[in-house]
Amino acid sequence: MLYVWFFIFSQEEQAVNEEQIALIAYVIIAVLMLSVMAILFFTTFQKRKNKFLLDQIKQQQAFDEEISRSQTEIQEQTLKHVGRELHDNVGQLLAYANMQLNALGSKVPENIKSNVEETTQIVKDSLKEVRALSKSLNSDVLSNIGLEASIKNEIERLKRMDFSAAELELLGNKRELNDKKHEIIIFRILQEFFSNSVKYSEANEIKVILDYQENQLIIKASDDGIGFDVASAEKGSGLINMKSRAELIETHFNLESQINKGVTLTLTYPFT
Repeated sequence: MLYVWFFIFSQEEQAVNEEQIALIAYVIIAVLMLSVMAILFFTTFQKRKNKFLLDQIKQQQAFDEEISRSQTEIQEQTLKHVGRELHDNVGQLLAYANMQLNALGSKVPENIKSNVEETTQIVKDSLKEVRALSKSLNSDVLSNIGLEASIKNEIERLKRMDFSAAELELLGNKRELNDKKHEIIIFRILQEFFSNSVKYSEANEIKVILDYQENQLIIKASDDGIGFDVASAEKGSGLINMKSRAELIETHFNLESQINKGVTLTLTYPFT
């Protein structure tokens, strides 16, 4: 009798243990399922959040690019208008003055003839400068003559502005840029560099190198002036304009300078 009772008790205890094990297993499975669901929910939420943030960043970048593009277009229209005014109005007036002085030169007394000739030469030089400047301002002219000719025109202007040396060096096989507008943007960046060299660098020499490589065009412009601290100039409008123009055409922009060691600008333009 005692043996039977012990056997029944053992069976009941075994059944209870099996129920407990099954319950524990159900709890573990439930916890795992909840964990997986939580992980899936968090992952999905994070992906959507990241996508939303990326969309916002792309929209902001597109907005900034459009603003920069609009500003560039406005600037180009203004420069084009000024260039035409210089050529059509100031240039015509100087040409007329030059004709009058040439006619007057043969009629004036010998004692003032040298003064008239000197004035005539000044007017001729002014007319030449105005015509060169009008070319560098008018984007239509720049687009027609191309990047190299535009830089050469600007180099010639710099030679007449107390620079002992200004030169353009060409390396590699010339290639067309991806877009004609890109030539104008690169030229405007170089113009900003030239303008800063004229105003601040106290340089005697300026050099530009166009290095045509297989997949990219490397443009280097340098002067031998007094240089400056790049970190302190990064907030300046000139440097910001140069960088924003470079970003519009996906061109890497790098400006290096040290005190009394000149300035070097490097633009890396990728060919598509």
